[in-house]
Amino acid sequence: MSITQRFANSFPHILKMASGQLSRAEALACKGCRHACHVMLYSDTRSQLFGRIPIRHIILMQMRFDGLLGFPGGLVTLSKETLEEGLSRELLEEIGVAVPIAEENHVESCYGPASSSSSSSHLILHFYAKKLEEEQILDIEHSAVSKAADHGHEVLGMVRVPLYQTQGGRGLSSFLSHSFIGNARLQLVDCLLRFGLISAKHLHKALSQAVETHKDTAQDLKLALALTQK
Repeated sequence: MSITQRFANSFPHILKMASGQLSRAEALACKGCRHACHVMLYSDTRSQLFGRIPIRHIILMQMRFDGLLGFPGGLVTLSKETLEEGLSRELLEEIGVAVPIAEENHVESCYGPASSSSSSSHLILHFYAKKLEEEQILDIEHSAVSKAADHGHEVLGMVRVPLYQTQGGRGLSSFLSHSFIGNARLQLVDCLLRFGLISAKHLHKALSQAVETHKDTAQDLKLALALTQK
């Protein structure tokens, strides 16, 4: 059995998400649905960590106001703008740059969790990915702090996804063990595989280690909770 097949058997929900639950056209035809768009901005890089560990790719995510990791973006109003126009507007607010997004950057659309049993409350999530030059990524990181209207409010800061593993086993596995909003972790994992940014073998190892890290974190939380009960 190949590494990819073993990964699929271990994480079938990722394959389901990657296959796409809705086409863009089907999503737009949904009556009474709300729409939210998010994007993964990334670039290649030749830079190295500590001058010896290849970083290879810069992938931007953000720490949200609620302490969860996610991708930049938000709700769009189709009566006033297209999906891509709305996403570009959200980017201007959150990272200080209105990065142009095109239909060709669309990765998938899927239903999000409904806020009630009514079909009119359905939220459709649209996910995009756009590759930029490293200089553009650096400009975005600077603008996110100095120009973005939402910095320090809805967005607490931009973060990079570490695709490497250090000798101590830290890096991607530790990052993946953090808390993500909605299906952002699955979107990240899907795109890492989809665009060949990391091998399925290395990603499987990082996810497996993340599961173990999560167990240790849960234990730490229990100990911290006990301190508040004294």
